[in-house]
Amino acid sequence: MERAFQTALWFLQPEIVFILGDLFDEGKWSSSQAWQDDVRRFWKMFRHPTSTELFAVAGNHDVGFHSEMNWYKLQRFEKVFNFTSAKVVTRKGINFVLVNSVALHGDKCSICTKVETELHRLSTALKCSQQLDPDSGQNCSEKESFPASAPVLLQHYPLYRASDAGCTGEDSAPPEEKDLLFRERYDVLSQEASSKLLEWFGPRLILSGHTHSGCLVLHEEGRVPEITLPSFSWRNRNNPSFLLATLTAKDFAFSKCFLPKESTVISVYLTAGIFLLNLLLCRLRLWHRVLGCAHHWLSTRVG
Repeated sequence: MERAFQTALWFLQPEIVFILGDLFDEGKWSSSQAWQDDVRRFWKMFRHPTSTELFAVAGNHDVGFHSEMNWYKLQRFEKVFNFTSAKVVTRKGINFVLVNSVALHGDKCSICTKVETELHRLSTALKCSQQLDPDSGQNCSEKESFPASAPVLLQHYPLYRASDAGCTGEDSAPPEEKDLLFRERYDVLSQEASSKLLEWFGPRLILSGHTHSGCLVLHEEGRVPEITLPSFSWRNRNNPSFLLATLTAKDFAFSKCFLPKESTVISVYLTAGIFLLNLLLCRLRLWHRVLGCAHHWLSTRVG
């Protein structure tokens, strides 16, 4: 992963990198010392120049599923990655909304309530900036100002969909998994939370992760595309990938960038290993013959 990330960074020179959660395997269980060790390893693997910004959203492996998440786990993640559970990042007239989707459980827990309140506040400010009709009684003059551009939504959990049955492409789920029904609030967001995000933000693009497989879903009668990105790790799939996107305030274009398949990498290593072993055996046989000839020559001379 380190080599793949550093190579992509050098070759593509992106302005911003977004990581859509699950930066760690065991963040939800880590002790304070283990967390610090994992963070140091992460920044070593995903080091980047000052010309590239890196943002991350929280995933269930970073702070735990909803029942495991608490303020301590959430705040230590926020401190390391300068992340808040509801945040707008604006660059070149583009509004990126970063969401802690783990907190959108809808059960009025203290974290969930705080996150939903902040998301609603930001949605009103974004609507005011676009001169859309905000909630009645809201005073736009008192709201934070953003560029007049529909936002891009980034989160760990995908919006609600019944399954991956409609997903296509080489990075989609394997055929035997596509018809498995997703569990709300575990595999995907609930229908209620999904409807809220679409209504509050009116996003023009949604980027999500979590399922380890790729998918393109169209929401709001085909007007809002959501791209679920597959895992970047060979541990989770044979063909990891990432999304390369170019965005303006009004438009976007993207393409999938695939890493070498793990099976290909293993085959290359095995082939190289067999070749080097044969080369070594050939050299040993050659030396054996040279030494045998030398011994015979010496024996003849002595005789």
